[in-house]
Amino acid sequence: MEFTYEQVFPNEDLPFKMFLFEGGNGNYFREKHWHSSVEIFAVFKGNINFYLNNRLYPLGEGQFLLANSNEIHSICAPEPNYTLVLQIPLETFDGYFTGEKFIRFAHRNEKYDCKVIKLLEKIFTTYQKKDYGYVLEVKGDYFYLLHLLVTEYRRTDITPDMLEANYNLNRLSVITSYMKENFKEDLSLEELAETFGYAPSYLSRMFQKYAGINYKSYLQDIRLRHAFQELLNSRHTISETALNNGFPNSKAFSREFRKKYGMLPSEYRKKEL
Repeated sequence: MEFTYEQVFPNEDLPFKMFLFEGGNGNYFREKHWHSSVEIFAVFKGNINFYLNNRLYPLGEGQFLLANSNEIHSICAPEPNYTLVLQIPLETFDGYFTGEKFIRFAHRNEKYDCKVIKLLEKIFTTYQKKDYGYVLEVKGDYFYLLHLLVTEYRRTDITPDMLEANYNLNRLSVITSYMKENFKEDLSLEELAETFGYAPSYLSRMFQKYAGINYKSYLQDIRLRHAFQELLNSRHTISETALNNGFPNSKAFSREFRKKYGMLPSEYRKKEL
């Protein structure tokens, strides 16, 4: 299993991030990841399979799913779809937390679900048209959406296990952000543990327990993601791509690439040409 922490930045003109799902053309799979923002996936056409905490939630036209802060999730979209993604910074809910920087939402009934899906469609349509004063209209609808979330979807039945997992994933988020910035370096578990003031064995257990993956596999996944993009978007040789992204040699890169994508980097490059 490969879980990654995803950093989320709002649109330049909005207090939240909104975009069309990148798997809209189908034949798409986004591996398990988490982020601090609250995320809404709203399907307007087609369908997708949303996996939240290892449970499958099939989403069809006119349905949406709420992914809470630090909930591990993945998305599978085998067929074309038209899906909106809206990501709300966790700090937006300051004053409504049920624990230390913790808030949890869940579906209640279809009455409010219909309101939310229509509101999301209106927000996106207004934003696309960009008529005079559109930002004010979008923000007005967005704040109404927030009101619905905290009044109709917020849950207060929070368990100690939920709070502990959230706390530790927040700690891991800081560490994984550092790893993403320094993945090209020889980043050992011992060096990382010393940087953040943990014993190596304790940090290793944190990764395994709360992210479901060991430290080395997580680091390799970051490197592989960047190497894949370089392979796709540059003329660098396989060896250059490997060394540019933290792999010791092309053999190690090719081995990891084949595990993940079912073919060698050279085979993939020929396929895409």
